[in-house]
Amino acid sequence: MDNKKDRLVRGTAMNGKVRAFAVRTTELVDELRRRHDTYPTATAALGRTVNAAAMMGAMLKGEEKLAIMVKGNGPLGQITAESNALGEVRGYVQNPHVHLPSNSLGKLDVAGAVGTEGFIDISKDLGLKEPYRGSVPIVSGELGEDFTYYFAVSEQTPAAVGLGVLVDTDNSVKVAGGFIVQLLPGLSDDEITEIERAVGAMPSVTAVLDQGLDPEEMLRWLLPDVVIMDGLDISFVCQCSRERVEQTLVSLGQHELERLIEEDDQVEVVCHFCNEAYVFNKDELQVILDQAKS
Repeated sequence: MDNKKDRLVRGTAMNGKVRAFAVRTTELVDELRRRHDTYPTATAALGRTVNAAAMMGAMLKGEEKLAIMVKGNGPLGQITAESNALGEVRGYVQNPHVHLPSNSLGKLDVAGAVGTEGFIDISKDLGLKEPYRGSVPIVSGELGEDFTYYFAVSEQTPAAVGLGVLVDTDNSVKVAGGFIVQLLPGLSDDEITEIERAVGAMPSVTAVLDQGLDPEEMLRWLLPDVVIMDGLDISFVCQCSRERVEQTLVSLGQHELERLIEEDDQVEVVCHFCNEAYVFNKDELQVILDQAKS
């Protein structure tokens, strides 16, 4: 297996009483860093969020998708990540140019950038009339602990969540990834203690990935009896297109479009998720206005 490729694996352990996911997202997080020009602390916070999104997306089926919004009181503002069951992930942060001094452990101060107060909101589109929504308060701002709390409170599934992003000296992403170990009903106290010990004893996610281990090996470190079920390639995919942006402009309505045509020679619309810019000149805006009228 190519250790450098972004990939997710799913497995079970302890006779099916544990469900586990591990992911490597180095290329994805570096792609987001390049597109959004994130500074190191912002890169780490956005990366941890998309790592969680990638693994939670792998818990879905078919056309289902989910959106994560981390709304903390730190300088980053809102972090948004979206994913689906196909391993397609995208995300952005409201204020990408945030970099703080290292924390007391000499690590990137993600909690300082995210904030220690606020909420994590998760919305799942499961193909029903209304999306499923869950919301929990931020407990630490480090994000791994916050997603652990989300699983315990909102999904009533105890879990251990590890998320990591290692930023290199040139600000590129050296490694990124994570794991989620979910404890299902039927585990004994001894088995739970064994898992807690393994999670506590494992070096950080980034240390493990930096040693060259792949997601499968990360799961074996945590759960020696893990049975790998399957895997999934993870990639950055944005659903934006010129056609979609045109529809958004149509939805502005006749008066707003007339104002844009009158005031500007051209209009530029930038996608939040991929930073792609779509430019429309007066003639193109006139065609869109005619659509809006019809």
